[in-house]
Amino acid sequence: MVPGTSDPDVPVADEVLSALRSAAANGTRIASVCSGAFVLAATGLLDSGRATTHWAAAPLLAARYPAVDVDADVLYVDNGGVLTSAGAVAALDLCLHMIRTDHGSAVAADAARLSVMPLEREGGQAQFIVHPTPPAPAWAVLEPLLAWMEQNAHRELPLEELAARAGTSPRTLNRRFREQTGTTPLKWLHRARVRRAQHLLETTAYSVERIAAQAGFGSPTVFRERFRRVVGTSPHAYRRAFRGPAVQRP
Repeated sequence: MVPGTSDPDVPVADEVLSALRSAAANGTRIASVCSGAFVLAATGLLDSGRATTHWAAAPLLAARYPAVDVDADVLYVDNGGVLTSAGAVAALDLCLHMIRTDHGSAVAADAARLSVMPLEREGGQAQFIVHPTPPAPAWAVLEPLLAWMEQNAHRELPLEELAARAGTSPRTLNRRFREQTGTTPLKWLHRARVRRAQHLLETTAYSVERIAAQAGFGSPTVFRERFRRVVGTSPHAYRRAFRGPAVQRP
């Protein structure tokens, strides 16, 4: 992990550049935090590829290293062996992405909860979006309801039923959801279903049609559209990238 630099105008030491080039040549995965992209750009490792950095520093990075395709509109960019992130908080998104790539969605979700990560961030990721369960405080009134929704996301859950289970009115439930999760019950439920679908894509050889049904989507078409909107890619492409060697057969 290459940390950010407080002054991109300061030349990078030859020893640092040499060490990074050697590491890359040996197959080491290298990632930068925020303005650390300037250090990677100085090595030439970002040439002819896409990269990102903090939006305020992006114009300078693009001007100084024209061979780098600077994208200031994303949280991180994964080019395989070399990864770059935007601001410091975006580096946490990048770390979760790497955990997910190496160990799957369940481990990434656990890491997010243990780290008390911020709520899910919409879009902007370069390739695949990590969507762990939005953390709620241990004392949160909604915690039992969220766990129940996660377990029952495969079936229809109208707002009235959720409100009744929480012992409140639909209007109050909507307000509490926004206060404690930063989103609405319906959006939270959509994300829970997508998380379930991601797990099935990673761990089984089930067809898209079967996964759509088990995850609670009305049809394969709705599933594909919702999955692409949330994750940023198709279910088939996601499976190719993240399915482990041992999968459950139909």
